[in-house]
Amino acid sequence: MSILLRPCAEKAMMMFDPQTRLLAHLDQLGIVPTLHSHPPLFTVADSQALRGDLPGLHSKNLFLKDKKDALWLLVVEETRDIRINHLHKSLGCGRLSFGNPDLLFDILGVTPGSVSPFALINDRETRVNVAFDRMLMEGDTLNFHPLRNDRTAAIAPDDLLKFVESLGHHPVIIDFSTVPA
Repeated sequence: MSILLRPCAEKAMMMFDPQTRLLAHLDQLGIVPTLHSHPPLFTVADSQALRGDLPGLHSKNLFLKDKKDALWLLVVEETRDIRINHLHKSLGCGRLSFGNPDLLFDILGVTPGSVSPFALINDRETRVNVAFDRMLMEGDTLNFHPLRNDRTAAIAPDDLLKFVESLGHHPVIIDFSTVPA
């Protein structure tokens, strides 16, 4: 059975369901990700063990802050060995440390294990700087959690950039193979 909602009820539903709001925003941009459901995944190791033959590149997403409270979302190919004590030189910021879960939730509206570039939709003040691994941006398909870690959304790199830029972010693309590990 199909239920027809009044426009105001639809808007209210989108406000309370972040994934619905995300998918609506992507749709407005003409982006249709391929969605996959799976058990909750909290780490790269969980993802590697449970994703099966899901095509495309996968990432690790690091929510970081520097000494001056500048925030960063680092989106890196999942097998890269990243040491955050060297990143500040490549990013042109202060020394970095991991942002705590409360700050992550306050700014990006997600909990650890659900961090992805899609969470930037919740960064209403565009406080988060974004850095993408060049290796990811040269792939055909990228896979990220769409605000929850029991789903994966596959998206093309150009569509990801279109989405991030539509939110007012200006991502930098870094060749992490040149950053000391």
